[in-house]
Amino acid sequence: MMKKVILIVLDSLGVGALPDSCKFGDDNPHTLQSLYLSHPEIRYPNLEKMGLGNIAEVNEAAEAQTNAYYGKLAEISNGKDTTTGHWEMCGIITVEPLATYPTGFPAEMLAPFVKYLGTDILGNENASGTEIIERLGREHMLTGKPIVYTSADSVLQIAAHEDVIPLDRLYEICANARELYREQPYQVGRIIARPFYGKPGEFIRDNANRRDFALNPPTPNLLTVLQEKEREVLAVGKIDDIFAHVGISKAVHTKDNMDGVDQTLALYQNMQNGLLFTNLVEFDSKYGHRRDVLGYTKALADFDRRLPEIVAALDEETLLIITADHGCDPAYRGTDHTREYVPFLIYHKQFSSPGALPTGQSLADIGATVADYLEVEYALPGQSFLARLK
Repeated sequence: MMKKVILIVLDSLGVGALPDSCKFGDDNPHTLQSLYLSHPEIRYPNLEKMGLGNIAEVNEAAEAQTNAYYGKLAEISNGKDTTTGHWEMCGIITVEPLATYPTGFPAEMLAPFVKYLGTDILGNENASGTEIIERLGREHMLTGKPIVYTSADSVLQIAAHEDVIPLDRLYEICANARELYREQPYQVGRIIARPFYGKPGEFIRDNANRRDFALNPPTPNLLTVLQEKEREVLAVGKIDDIFAHVGISKAVHTKDNMDGVDQTLALYQNMQNGLLFTNLVEFDSKYGHRRDVLGYTKALADFDRRLPEIVAALDEETLLIITADHGCDPAYRGTDHTREYVPFLIYHKQFSSPGALPTGQSLADIGATVADYLEVEYALPGQSFLARLK
């Protein structure tokens, strides 16, 4: 039986402000604690048994005896976005932040893109996706002009109604934008296809067909190292997009968090060795950015109810790691990510004395721990926690 790791990212489940959070415009956010304090009637017994309540610093949620090792990790990269967080997990430290466009994209930057389209665009502003689609969707349907917008992250998002710009064409448009904005001076971290459907006043974002067109990650990284050593790298959710399909053996996209759990369990059944890397994006995209505290709380409770299924499926050679990529405190001001520590829960059926871990200095500690457990030589940033796991 070969060693395997399941790494599940609860996208945006931060566990408290990093010391440098003020440099990122954040004043003491704490995503997980906000969930507990806003809705104390909703609990997460299976995650709490793994130590999540201890990390939350909520006394009534703390467990004296856990069945997993638990702690938190700092993010040291210069950013608080999806790409930066996931890349850091895999040994890629982002020193120079990716360019952001807080007031929209310069006209000279968009000129070649508009020329390619053969039509003008709508929007070109920093906006909430649901809000801008509702506001400009009708005009988009009348004119055929795509809606372009950004956020606090390094993203260029292109929204289109599926009856106006079919999915295949939307993906082509995004692929073209990806090539245009791959290099400086107008580099963008991700181009995101944001299809939607429905009628004015009742538009619905088609999250299952969202696609991210990311920059190619620097190599080597954890995923390429594992592949070179003939370990499988299976990706669930937007992992494949985040790494621009580099270092991935097999990938499946998902329509929501529960589908992500289903796909993880299905892939694991036939997994021979290596890493199964899952992102559950709805915590961030559907609840964090929309500042929907109750929705976020219920979504975490939904995952908690599925956690016993995952644990029951594990064989004795599989390590389970649960973490996050950044924060997105739904009780905080604005709509953007928050600069926070992330949880670090590690479970194995043969642990004899699980408990608290010291705070890790980087998300790269995840990659180092994964490589160490899979017995793969690894010279990238990060410190393995494997020797502490008994």
